[in-house]
Amino acid sequence: MEYICYPFGYLMKWCFDLVGNYGAAIILFTLATKIVMLPLSVWVHKNSIKIVKIQPEVNFLKIKYFGDRERIAEEEAKLHKRERYSPLVSIVPLAIQIILLFAVLYIIKEPLTHVLHIGEDAIRSLAGMIDVDPKADQLQIVRAVLGGKITSAEPALAAAIEQIKGFDLDFLGVSLDKIASEVWGLYTLVPFAAAASAYLLCYVQNAANVIQAEQTKFNKYGMTALSVALSLYLGFFVYTGVALYWIAGNVLSVIQQFILNAAINPKKYVDYEKLEESRLELEKIRSLGDDGKTGAERRALARRERADYKKFFKIVNKHVVIWSERSGFWKYYEALVEGLLAKSNVSIHYVTNDPDDAVFERAKSEPRIKPYYIGQKKLITLMMRMDADVVIMTTPDLQTYYIKRSMVRRDVEYIYVPHDMMSVHMGFRKGALDNFDTVFCTGPHVVREVRATEKKYSLPEKTLVEFGYPLAEKLEAAAKAENKKDGAVTEILIAPSWQEDNLLDSCIDKLIENLTGDGVHVTVRPHPEYSKRYAGKLRALTEKYKDCPAEKLSFELDFTANRSIYSSDLLVTDWSGIAYEFAFATERPVLFVNTKMKVENPDWEEIGETPCEIYLRDRVGTSLDKDELDKAGECAKMLIAERDEYRERIAKIRTEHLFSYGTSGAEGVKYILKRLTEIQKKRKESK
Repeated sequence: MEYICYPFGYLMKWCFDLVGNYGAAIILFTLATKIVMLPLSVWVHKNSIKIVKIQPEVNFLKIKYFGDRERIAEEEAKLHKRERYSPLVSIVPLAIQIILLFAVLYIIKEPLTHVLHIGEDAIRSLAGMIDVDPKADQLQIVRAVLGGKITSAEPALAAAIEQIKGFDLDFLGVSLDKIASEVWGLYTLVPFAAAASAYLLCYVQNAANVIQAEQTKFNKYGMTALSVALSLYLGFFVYTGVALYWIAGNVLSVIQQFILNAAINPKKYVDYEKLEESRLELEKIRSLGDDGKTGAERRALARRERADYKKFFKIVNKHVVIWSERSGFWKYYEALVEGLLAKSNVSIHYVTNDPDDAVFERAKSEPRIKPYYIGQKKLITLMMRMDADVVIMTTPDLQTYYIKRSMVRRDVEYIYVPHDMMSVHMGFRKGALDNFDTVFCTGPHVVREVRATEKKYSLPEKTLVEFGYPLAEKLEAAAKAENKKDGAVTEILIAPSWQEDNLLDSCIDKLIENLTGDGVHVTVRPHPEYSKRYAGKLRALTEKYKDCPAEKLSFELDFTANRSIYSSDLLVTDWSGIAYEFAFATERPVLFVNTKMKVENPDWEEIGETPCEIYLRDRVGTSLDKDELDKAGECAKMLIAERDEYRERIAKIRTEHLFSYGTSGAEGVKYILKRLTEIQKKRKESK
């Protein structure tokens, strides 16, 4: 430490000579070190901005390669290299601060050597007069001289004593050579002052430091607690002068943080909206499987999952694997499963993330359905290890996010099955279907969109199957079974989406006001996702209308029942896909409200195809802007009065819009069996 202390000692001596007070000299010394280290602080600040700037890209990498730590580290290193970011830069100031702290400790312990620059011989002689260690107890020498206990006529010592007499250890009534744990009294406040300054610094950095502000609450509060506790503890056992240096350093660091932010504003470099979006997306992935179950329930499910995972990989030569996110997805696969069971002897391995999936009940009566419960996190490795001929799924974004194609079999055929009747180039993320081998298409619009996407981005052609949408046929049958008869009461259903600017958030009061009236009953059916995410807002809405007569207004919060969909004379919605399920099932019109359009792919216009959500809108009903809702009641009456005309029109549109209507997905079954035959033939030929 001597080699380090000497140059800093000269700086401290310069500060002392300038102000003539040791306490003020320590504060000035602290300021001087901050100025000397300013270029390094600027470097660290810029480096911190770099890592926060690329954090959205890092988060999306973690989403894309979720579970693949090596690939994430590799891609993250490429980003660091591109931005010239060094993770070690932030360690340098910390190391220098630790060195400085020890240097100040030594300087304050040895002021005769490092501040007054008194020769070693003189120091030893003075120490010998009171029998103390000339290195460890120089402050005792200072106190002895100031107290008149050391005098000498020898010229060299007399000069040193006179020099020491001008060295005042008091600062604002506090002696800088005291240790709180030895003297107590008012000096007990010193450690608390050090702790308070540490808290102030952490508080400011948590809010204003570009990188610290992005840390988790646990990291922020944990670091704050550690800094405050450490400052408080050490404050009891170091000299008051060291504590003064610590307090001054923390306060000056706060000022420096504001100066750096003003000079190099992180907001000019960091896209905070993108950062928040990436953080939310990553949080969704990390929270997979967090279903609010108790510890015992989770352990039981974990045991069940391990058993099913092991059972899945024990079976060789799996021909057909279906992956379902939850029980409600069974309706999209039902026609395929029933068709395969009826027309072949193939076994269907049905992997579901839902332990209560309806497939488990169906499997009890059909031994060729092999169901497995695999949680969403475990599914990641299961899909990477997939060994099957054909994998069928309704979830897009294969390979682009956390669900990957098999790493053990490159010839697995991945088939996308639609879960709605809408367009695929606007309602899905960009590239959502690019990594599927085959797409089961609901109608001609999907064929046009997929082929146009392939042409635009020079992608290999996928196999497109004219599958249709078997669920629409089932919904139509259910609506006819409901056998709604014209009655005195007109039923209007308001069923919005849950996206930004949906009906419930933007204009529900205006709609209710204009649609309710004599002979009209309005049912409000929120989207299930809205109910899950915004339960508080939904409670406030139902509470607001609790006194409205039930014969005029009701809220349908039981999403297992679809009776209101089939029995309503008119549907009012925004951009929800329920519009076309309602229209095609009941052959009744829809009143649309032009809220903000739901767009998952901001580049959809590059494809050159108009989404069916747009061009079908005014063919199955009519639409109003939000500032035209005073006309809602009048429009509703007109649409209901014209329902006979709409019945014929919608039936025709349904046939044009959907492939193979009325065949219960037979084209899909036919294609799967054909491909299995081809795969088996190829396998035999290769042996």
